[in-house]
Amino acid sequence: MKTRKNKVVNYLFCLFLGWSLQGNSMEKPITKEFKLSNGLRIVVREDHRAPVVVSQIWYKVGSKDEHRGITGVSHALEHMMFQGTPTLPHDGFAILISQYGGQNNAFTAEDYTAYYEELDAANLAISFQAEADRMQNLILAPEAFAKEIQVVIEERRMRTDDNPQNLTWERFMAVANLMGPYHHPIIGWQDDLDHMTVTDLRDWYQKWYAPNNATLIVVGDVQPEQVFQLAQKYFGNIPARVVPVIKSNKELTALGERRLKVEVPAKLPYMMWGFDVPTLKSASAETECYALMVMSALLSSGDSSRLNRELVRGQEVAADIGTGYDIFKQFPTQFMITAVPAEGVSVADLEKKVMAQIELLKTKPVTPQELQRVKTQLLAGEVFEKDSMSEQATLLGILETVGLGWQVADGFVDKIKAVTAMQIQAVAKKYLLEKHLTIAELVPEKVNKEKANP
Repeated sequence: MKTRKNKVVNYLFCLFLGWSLQGNSMEKPITKEFKLSNGLRIVVREDHRAPVVVSQIWYKVGSKDEHRGITGVSHALEHMMFQGTPTLPHDGFAILISQYGGQNNAFTAEDYTAYYEELDAANLAISFQAEADRMQNLILAPEAFAKEIQVVIEERRMRTDDNPQNLTWERFMAVANLMGPYHHPIIGWQDDLDHMTVTDLRDWYQKWYAPNNATLIVVGDVQPEQVFQLAQKYFGNIPARVVPVIKSNKELTALGERRLKVEVPAKLPYMMWGFDVPTLKSASAETECYALMVMSALLSSGDSSRLNRELVRGQEVAADIGTGYDIFKQFPTQFMITAVPAEGVSVADLEKKVMAQIELLKTKPVTPQELQRVKTQLLAGEVFEKDSMSEQATLLGILETVGLGWQVADGFVDKIKAVTAMQIQAVAKKYLLEKHLTIAELVPEKVNKEKANP
């Protein structure tokens, strides 16, 4: 199972662009939505280029809904969803899909948990039947949980505890989101995993895995009305349930810069700067979010971007540097800059150079030529090779699950084209401030070789 960590990547951005450009470069794709009487939402997009289909079911639950004591329960339950039902015991789900030449997997994030199958379009009913089965009949056996929780713990050890940069990211998120929904790591805190029980998972399953808390996404060589009829057949009789309401996800108001150091064995130092910013779902003005996206590309998209040009190749103070901004989060997030200092360059010197580039955004508008170049890169860079059914379905699922709606994608190209130099300067002045800033530094510790290798 794949866990979607909150890392600084532009993956979803590329999906968004790929969807939008496809809609602009050819006849608008047919996308239809339905809703069953039990609350299950269905979104179907036709794509007849190949006789295959991607079916995904998204549950509106993730690490943002957890609390101390059960952090990581959404991800642990994702693992157990592959442990069988009375009709498909043990790993029967995966065996069934593979028998029909398909593949399946799942992923957990802060805002959602999703499961997917990719198979021949003629076998879509197999996917629906199996997903409807485990939506209501999952077996949560104590002996299976005892084994699977150890798999989760080992995953945490490999991906976080033994990875200095990921460990720094985890601590950064905890400090940058003191009371907010993104404080806890998706995989959970170690102490909570150590004390997690199968009862915790059973309670979580009963609370959140209901048709009225899910969205079914289908992309491929299908007819929407037929998909709806299949969904009605397999999911229609599953009763709706009362879904918990989280009372508050509001973050504390930032009162000043926050700094932390993570001192662990590591080969290289590493820096993170994160400015508190809104997302499309949380913003009062969506134009600010599109300006932040263009600003992120301006700083670090490609070799000609500012940070790469000035700090990596020009002044040679950074060995690696990048930015990240996830516009699709359900709640406010951080505009991130991450960097590895060049050999012989202190963290303090690198920070001065980075902040100088931030100040430049505030004091000097982007030139028309540079702005056009960045927009061209955004709208034509690597997006077409991201054009796959699974990625399109993932974008639809995210937009629907965080409450934006799949229609947001249709106007994206025009929104990016409309971003101005003044808007970029305005968001830099408004959000890239010291009082909105959290800084994390990875400080490499020397490893005692005698202790490490007795």
